[in-house]
Amino acid sequence: MILQATVTKYIPTNAYIYADNETKHGFLIDPGAQAGKLLELIREKDLTIEAILLTHGHFDHIGAVNELQAVLQIPVYMGEKGMLYAENPVWNLSSQTEDPIVLKDVTYLADHAVIALKEKPSFQLELLDLPGHTADGVIYYTKEDGAAFVGDSIFQGSYGRTDMYGGDEEALLRGIRERILTLPDDTLLLSGHSAPTTPAEERGRSWYLV
Repeated sequence: MILQATVTKYIPTNAYIYADNETKHGFLIDPGAQAGKLLELIREKDLTIEAILLTHGHFDHIGAVNELQAVLQIPVYMGEKGMLYAENPVWNLSSQTEDPIVLKDVTYLADHAVIALKEKPSFQLELLDLPGHTADGVIYYTKEDGAAFVGDSIFQGSYGRTDMYGGDEEALLRGIRERILTLPDDTLLLSGHSAPTTPAEERGRSWYLV
């Protein structure tokens, strides 16, 4: 199952739960704010969250991590360059708010790392590096369920900003072409700030990738 919850403190952001229907164990992706709302959703659906996964380290995607980790006592995973953002409120942009964020208890994973449920090891997500919006950007892909959690790499009809710390437009567009638009046509692309889209839909307006 895939559940989406819009959480807001400063910026509305899509947080996701990707869970196994049989065991009701799963992952929480990009909990940017409102830990209480996410915990209530987890309780309401009777889920066990085994790990928090982050697509990148901007404050609107990591804002509820410390509170949730304290309650749930679970690991947090990011791409291998995530420390640049996790431990630096300037780079994660939270220094511009009233609530500077520092994440300390994080595991950093390399390209193609597979994150599997302990309860059901065949239930997996593959981490794929996709820098450009940030230096640490990644997506999480499940071929079995035909979905990719793409953070702010690509949106419905557009793509992420590249004018902040670690941004690189050339790298982002290359990553979109090589790692998102090459996915099966009907793959559900679940982003941080737009409605879902698909590679087929985005290829149809790929003028912005030239």
